[in-house]
Amino acid sequence: MSETTPNKRGGQRPGAGRKPGTGSFGEPTKPIRVPLSLLPSIKAMLAHAGNAPGGLPILPFTAHPTKLELPLFSGKVAAGFPSPADDYVEKTLDLNELLVKKPAATFFARAQGESMLGAGIHPNDILVIDRSIAPVPGKIVICALNGDMTVKRLERDGEQWRLKAENPDYPDIIIHAELDTLVWGVVTTVIHPV
Repeated sequence: MSETTPNKRGGQRPGAGRKPGTGSFGEPTKPIRVPLSLLPSIKAMLAHAGNAPGGLPILPFTAHPTKLELPLFSGKVAAGFPSPADDYVEKTLDLNELLVKKPAATFFARAQGESMLGAGIHPNDILVIDRSIAPVPGKIVICALNGDMTVKRLERDGEQWRLKAENPDYPDIIIHAELDTLVWGVVTTVIHPV
């Protein structure tokens, strides 16, 4: 190539590449670096973002939640017979501090279906999930099973692991080698409207 011929390789070329907003997400995207250990989880989350059939819609995560302190009354509210209420505020309570112990490892999902009614998880409840907690038997976990998201109680009988439904109308799921299983995290709190 002579010194007068411009280099046509490499660099940005006008009109090249995917047009912004035309990818599978319908909006502009940005490349980022992520740890290799988190890549399967991130890919699974992106595959099921929004209202994926049979999945748990993932709610947006905010890395730096806004602090919102609300009054916490020192007296307890009687669920049986009424008792005199204390008329003063003991302190303030920030729901981020109450519900989110490790912000970098926490995400939210909305429950679907009725398989976990016995555990107090109803359709459309918001689940607070912590990825930093070990998924041990007895914990309620969020799992990707062959690409579909589910919430169940993790149980172990000898060497056999299973995901237990908390509703007798739904079968338990036996975990076996042919089932691609990825535990996303442990459910720490259920936000249930009344």
